[in-house]
Amino acid sequence: MGQMIISEKSIAVPGEVLAEGMDYLPGEHTFRDGERIIAMKVGVVGLFGRQVKLTPLSGPYIPKSGDIVIGEIVGVGIGGWRVNIGWHFEANLSVKDATSDFVPRGENLSRYFDYGDYVVCQIVNVGGAKVVDLGMKGPGLRKLGVGRIFRVPSSKVPRIIGKQGSMISMIKESTGCRISVGQNGIVWLGSDDPAKEIVAYKAISKIIDESHTSGLTEKIKGFLESSKNGL
Repeated sequence: MGQMIISEKSIAVPGEVLAEGMDYLPGEHTFRDGERIIAMKVGVVGLFGRQVKLTPLSGPYIPKSGDIVIGEIVGVGIGGWRVNIGWHFEANLSVKDATSDFVPRGENLSRYFDYGDYVVCQIVNVGGAKVVDLGMKGPGLRKLGVGRIFRVPSSKVPRIIGKQGSMISMIKESTGCRISVGQNGIVWLGSDDPAKEIVAYKAISKIIDESHTSGLTEKIKGFLESSKNGL
């Protein structure tokens, strides 16, 4: 019978034994050594079914196929756009992957996305460090409107989103703000009420500062409730 050696939401260091027994499976940033699952990085321990994972406390964003990211349009070409997603090299967004519309050859693509626009995309292909292809054909993938753009450590994104989106949903419901969080650590926050926007921003900042602590959900819930009373 397997057992967890370190409790969920605790901080583990590289080489630390997280679980023992074949009942558990190694997830991200962990590996198996015999019957033991061992941490590869400094991070927060998470248990997802039988899978033991680590959410790193630091580290740069590394593009992975399937990730939902937010990027800035930094180039407009003949066949598509160049997008800054916070990686060392710009990503590619082709016309065919961006829209189902018929786009005539030679069309001015800036009428779709122009310099400085922010878009929610999905990474559809990673072909080495210099080749990252994006797509926008899916639910929630779109050009973002007017709002606050800010960056957070990509390693903290899972804590901001929460299990099955629970944390970010709580912030949205409490403040009425529109929020999009990219796995690359770029956040868009939109609201018609500047005071509520500030509350949402402070709640996300609090998650980042206290992501390593236990009882985080209750802390954020309490913060939102107290802030709502002050609005």
